[in-house]
Amino acid sequence: MSVASLDPKVERLGLVLAPDGSPNEIEGVLNPACARTREGELLLYPRVVAAGNVSRVGRVRMSPNATRDGYALEPSAPYELRPSPGYGCEDPRVTFVPVLDAYLMAYTAYGPSGPRIAIALSHDGFTWERLGLVAFDVPGMTDGDDKDAAFFPEPVTSPDGVPCLAFYHRPMLHLSAVDGRAAIPMIERLPFADRESIRIAYVPLEAVLANRRALLNVRESALVLSPDAQWGSIKIGAGTPPVRTNDGWLSFFHAVDLIDNSGSKPKFRYSAGAVLHDIASPHRVLYRSPRPLLAPESEHERNGVVDNVVFPSGIDPRTDLGADVFDVYYGMADYSIGAARVTFV
Repeated sequence: MSVASLDPKVERLGLVLAPDGSPNEIEGVLNPACARTREGELLLYPRVVAAGNVSRVGRVRMSPNATRDGYALEPSAPYELRPSPGYGCEDPRVTFVPVLDAYLMAYTAYGPSGPRIAIALSHDGFTWERLGLVAFDVPGMTDGDDKDAAFFPEPVTSPDGVPCLAFYHRPMLHLSAVDGRAAIPMIERLPFADRESIRIAYVPLEAVLANRRALLNVRESALVLSPDAQWGSIKIGAGTPPVRTNDGWLSFFHAVDLIDNSGSKPKFRYSAGAVLHDIASPHRVLYRSPRPLLAPESEHERNGVVDNVVFPSGIDPRTDLGADVFDVYYGMADYSIGAARVTFV
């Protein structure tokens, strides 16, 4: 892989998982995390959506075929529950962190306060312990609606020079939640850096080694990737957890463009691209896709609960096929799951 010429080959592998018709999946099976067990088995952790937009985190064993294996998380904590429709455990990302000898799941807990980042921990990838909600309570930091968290697998250096564990996150603008055409001109008047963007949050490693619940205490947050005029001009968010390559931390993100704002409700397109970060200091971005690597094209990607969505969330390095080959798992139109094989040549 060369930073100067990142031009990957992208091969769609097709539909991986779709709702089975059961009540808990009636509104979709989408946006999966993935991880390898200590024995090398591939697991997917899809967001499974029941009627009323009630979300669970499923568990699917992928060998020899995709087999449902219950749930990793079901909404039960106070911060995952509320009486009104639309709550639960959404859009997980899973990372194995060797320095902790554990798997970390970052997910969106949608409860009484709205969407917040929550963390769970597992030693085997099957049974999960909730740690709680992340606190962004340092002066000057935004502590509100937030999504798209995914951990780096190794300690890194924060902008202030502190050894830390780090994760992506995307603080949300209430403007982007406005339903209707009025929100679009308001967003488009904002500078790109003020639109919904990818940030990296930092938790001091020393504190986490002493107490795993210190993972909830963010001490720094740095803006790393914002919308731009080339593509993804409305908002941008993290997708897969980063993986180490010879050139830097590689991950696949999602970005949103406006398709049509002539009706009562704007229409958007979610596409996927790649970003490469410096290994030691990931707030330094080395490369960003100048165009989408994966945009909605297939029937499953163009038509669903939300049309025209490719939402990358799981990454599986295929070292058995080559050093720079990755299977990317993604949500299709907020309803089903697809996969693509990305090969950097």
